Amino acid sequence: MNDATKLHNNAMDLAEEAAIERMMGNADQAKGLDANAFESERKAAMAFESRLDMEPTRSVLFRSAASLALELGDVKSSEKMIAQGLAGNPPEEIANELRDLLEQVYFQRHLDLRGIVLKPNEFQVSFTGNDIGLGIARIDTITNFRLS
Repeated sequence: MNDATKLHNNAMDLAEEAAIERMMGNADQAKGLDANAFESERKAAMAFESRLDMEPTRSVLFRSAASLALELGDVKSSEKMIAQGLAGNPPEEIANELRDLLEQVYFQRHLDLRGIVLKPNEFQVSFTGNDIGLGIARIDTITNFRLS
């Protein structure tokens, strides 16, 4: 077993332990385990940084590292891992998953810039479209809104 495989397996074990701690209500322990999991997965991914011939392994490791960073609330590191993953030649499915993660990063940055902290049972709705501008919307567009 090579070093990157050991690092990845360690990261997955730590992430599983973190999930268990979170379910038990031990947020501080979970965060510490998540941090260690991210660092281990980041190292595994970086071992493949210049190995563009090693897809999908390379992009999967960067996607995993990005997810772990986002779980930690480390938006900047998550964004970097996503960029690294997309910089290679990921299969379309993995590329789309990386782009989905990037949308989550942008949403978290949006919340952070506005000082908004959502509790686990809260959500925020956003609208986009021709009748929506930054901080403004046509009233008839909002009042006639229907979920499809």
